Amino acid sequence: MRTGQPLPAVGDVLAALATGVWHWDTATGQVSADAEAARLIGLPAEPVTLTEAQVRARIHPVDWNEITGVVRLAAAEGTLAEVRIRIMDEQSRVIRVVRSRSRPVYDPQKKAYLMTGTLQEVAEPIPGSPAGRSTVTGDWRRSREAFLLDAGRALAEARSTAEVLRVAHGLSMPGFSPNGLAVFGVEGDRLTIVGHYGQRPGDEAPFVHMSLDTDYPAAEVVRTGRAVYISSPEEYKARYPLTWPLAEPFNRRSWAFLPLTASGRTMGAWMAAFTHPVAFTPDERSVLTTVARMLAQALSRAGTAETQRELSEGLQRSMMPTLGPEVPGMALAARYIPTGGGLQVGGDWYDMIPLPGGPSARRGRAGAGRFALVMGDVQGHDVRAAGLMGQLRIALRAYASEGHRPDAVLSRASRFLHGILENGASDDDDGDDLADLRFATCLYAEVDPRTGVLEVARAGHPDPVIRMADGTVLFRPTAGGLPLGVDPDADYPTTRFTLEPGETMMICTDGLIETGGHDLDTGWRRIRTILERHEGGTEELADALVQAVHGPSSHHTTGPLADRREDDIAVLLLARHPDGTAARPEVRRTLLTVAQAEPERIAVARQQLRELLHDWSSADQVDSAVLLLSEMLANVLVHTDTDALVLAEVSGEKGERRMRVEVTDAGEDLPHKRRPGELASHGRGLVLIELLADAWGVEPRGVGKSIWFELYEKP
Repeated sequence: MRTGQPLPAVGDVLAALATGVWHWDTATGQVSADAEAARLIGLPAEPVTLTEAQVRARIHPVDWNEITGVVRLAAAEGTLAEVRIRIMDEQSRVIRVVRSRSRPVYDPQKKAYLMTGTLQEVAEPIPGSPAGRSTVTGDWRRSREAFLLDAGRALAEARSTAEVLRVAHGLSMPGFSPNGLAVFGVEGDRLTIVGHYGQRPGDEAPFVHMSLDTDYPAAEVVRTGRAVYISSPEEYKARYPLTWPLAEPFNRRSWAFLPLTASGRTMGAWMAAFTHPVAFTPDERSVLTTVARMLAQALSRAGTAETQRELSEGLQRSMMPTLGPEVPGMALAARYIPTGGGLQVGGDWYDMIPLPGGPSARRGRAGAGRFALVMGDVQGHDVRAAGLMGQLRIALRAYASEGHRPDAVLSRASRFLHGILENGASDDDDGDDLADLRFATCLYAEVDPRTGVLEVARAGHPDPVIRMADGTVLFRPTAGGLPLGVDPDADYPTTRFTLEPGETMMICTDGLIETGGHDLDTGWRRIRTILERHEGGTEELADALVQAVHGPSSHHTTGPLADRREDDIAVLLLARHPDGTAARPEVRRTLLTVAQAEPERIAVARQQLRELLHDWSSADQVDSAVLLLSEMLANVLVHTDTDALVLAEVSGEKGERRMRVEVTDAGEDLPHKRRPGELASHGRGLVLIELLADAWGVEPRGVGKSIWFELYEKP
């Protein structure tokens, strides 16, 4: 073409370049195509007007879905919509691949898109080649879909903001992975840096607390809610000359700033920076936009979860007391682990309450330095349980501070909780709260640190556990009553015993025993093993107990009840002379009362004796001791009207130890050895003792009598 000649018509140029022109109005559903465009989509080479359904029948279904996504994205960003399309014949065979380019415009009144674009035939790229990665067909599409699935799964599993940022940093986008990331948040009218990767610590300083009015891409994204793509440093410098000096030192070649939108609100911006030029094709923008949406949702979930955790932990900290100053001659340690669900608050609690001193305040009992330990568990592990726990804890502290005995403290607390629950149910007109009535278990122990004497009252709570100085562990049976809140007139008897030097008492909620699918039996065996084998102080023992049932290794001891729900865990340890300055006692002993009205406690006494003799060399001697104890207790319950006091002791070095079991009662009649006939049902007790015991005797006391026997360990 010579200079001065008129330019050819646009249609002739397009025809010479084998480029077709088409027009699509989604409001009418009509697609107009010129002759070349008609030929490229498999129709006769003449202008034609088609419906969307007729055009769709000529396009691969996957590519049709791709077109709709690219069109929406391009219209939202005001960019070109470019996509590769596989054209199919009537037998659904691909006859060619074409490239479509258009600039869609959205009409908000008609709620429709209006597009005019071009169509050209292209060669199908070789899978894995750069051309293949730049298209929306072939291997690149499949790798992109796999990447988005993996990214969505990884971001959905992130539970904190830091974890979300680590996942975002580790995403390997197919074909154009960024090497620098930054997440911007918004506080008032300023940007903040939530986190960044690919930069050195401190590099974020110029961008912290930047005004949203600043000429900076992230600020513009937050203001407008629209993405900003910058393909070259020259473009960055031209569009944002004021903030280009801040970005220049990082030596990046391309940048993408995308809005982080959740629930219709722009909560910040995400920057992806590249050390190589990126054209940001519609397909690449689609991937970045999808990742930004997933990232926004993940950050929103993580922020909500962190807020809930902070709220619940603050609430729990405000309810959980410290154990106060050190107690002379004793050591205390406590742990609380909430359940894994909800707001991480529950109904378990522990407390240490200083008691009023002086004889007048304590009704004649020495009170200097005395304190009370409380362990409780309100039914449930939700906000309501936590609220009831807070009220009950305050009530218990008030009753204890008034100087009441342990049984009176629990009786008043039970009446208090029953009143709260009853009033709460009566205030509800439809009675829905009747199904949500709660109760609470509780153990209240009054401690005299000078003598080691404990007075314990129990309301449906697990018994305390004693770890002796030599590592022997056994339950310390205590009298108990109904859980708090069940019966306002319930009675709570008191059990008195002494914590010997070198011994440790553990009180806990049932969560420590049953966590991990265990019941009371299998869970106790697990806890007992930890107590017996541990060497160290009370703090280390508390950590070991929690680690055994709640730590990473706890799956090795999963219990038989796999579907048991996890429960809150509270544990409190009280040790006497934990520093080892006191001499280790040579005697292992247990003390137990069997009342006339509680014959079932004979079984408890037998179990206590077996636990006391857990490492005795001869199993036959253990069986003999249990049999003789049963005989002596039965004799008291049958032939007297008094209660029996059992004292069992083990002393000496292993292999040469002496076992002494003594049963004392207030009866005046001394037992006598008899010679029962063959059919007699009584009179064999002393005969058995004489046959099986190494030594035995009957001793009168000032009031009542005592019968005892001894067995010597046989190696």
